[in-house]
Amino acid sequence: MSNYVPRLKKVYKETIAPALFKELGYKSVMQIPELKKIVVSMGVGEALGNRKLLDAAVTDLTQITGQKAVKTKAKKSIANFKLRQGNEIGAMVTLRGAMMYEFLDRLINVALPRVKDFRGIKSSGFDGHGNFSLGITEQIIFPEIDFDKIEKISGLNISIVTSAKTDNDARVLLTKFGMPFRK
Repeated sequence: MSNYVPRLKKVYKETIAPALFKELGYKSVMQIPELKKIVVSMGVGEALGNRKLLDAAVTDLTQITGQKAVKTKAKKSIANFKLRQGNEIGAMVTLRGAMMYEFLDRLINVALPRVKDFRGIKSSGFDGHGNFSLGITEQIIFPEIDFDKIEKISGLNISIVTSAKTDNDARVLLTKFGMPFRK
């Protein structure tokens, strides 16, 4: 396993990086945008009343990403939501390296085509600094999730952090990886 290279990483090094270098007119290979990390998170507001939902969310995220998910705590109290600072209300995973490329490969080629009435991803998820975020409404689009064993269908957020300086550079990078943006 030590000499294993994910398929997307190999594609990036062999074809995508040289194409970006020519297409975007960089002067140095260090300017070529690359993936830094992918953060997958799931907010479980109902976990305040039912602890099993949070454990189910952690289990689902662990199955989807292949890496142990951590529980996240509320940063501040909000009285209207009966939320106290320090309550566990979500789960998240930060993927880097080989796990990141494997997850992106499964997201683009397996999970997104399973979305009902899928017409592409809106490109409005860029933040102005070359990072992209998208929301998925159902975790069941991932084949790792056993449909019979889920407690509750819930959504998840995926943030893709790149080294691109502009949104256009990041959009070109993700398009080369095969991200299906709406035309």
